[in-house]
Amino acid sequence: MNSAVPVESMRVLLVIRSEARARVLQHALAAAGHRVVGQIRSTHGVQDEAERLQVDLVIVDVASADEATLAHLGRLNEQAPRAIVLFTDDTDSGKIRDAVRCGVTSYVVDGFAQERIEPIVRVAMARFERDRHMLAERDAARTKLAERKLVERAKGILMRKRGLAEDEAYHALRRLAMDRNLRLREVAERVIAMSELLG
Repeated sequence: MNSAVPVESMRVLLVIRSEARARVLQHALAAAGHRVVGQIRSTHGVQDEAERLQVDLVIVDVASADEATLAHLGRLNEQAPRAIVLFTDDTDSGKIRDAVRCGVTSYVVDGFAQERIEPIVRVAMARFERDRHMLAERDAARTKLAERKLVERAKGILMRKRGLAEDEAYHALRRLAMDRNLRLREVAERVIAMSELLG
């Protein structure tokens, strides 16, 4: 899925409880330039449908967000994250928290009016993009930290085995990376693996 899809060209999957409500959503979404590419009756199979249809947004309309519904949405969020708008009659705060934990971007109670749908969708997409960006930043920071730990460990091995000073060990790793056209992390992993192999 393209995370930078303009809101105007969104592909939408509906999980809908009634044809009348489906028509309201379809009309509001079409008026805003979105395209409903699929419609199903239950969240069972929502992950497969979202993947198959390559949707940007999933709109779920249920009377109550039960455990099974939230479990299906949680799997969708884990496997193929999409913005998810959940329209429901359920005001239970525990369910709201559970829904957000499962990846629901907007939990809307008593908001099923045609004129409200487009603003709700825009807010959901903005939140989804913000969350994806924050997760990407977090993952990049974790990767950088893991890489730094590997390099530190490899430096320690070179310092012990070859009697190098810390800056000499680091420069040796960098030289090796440049000579072999490898990333510093890959060189550090090889030094560590070789050290473990040789004892």
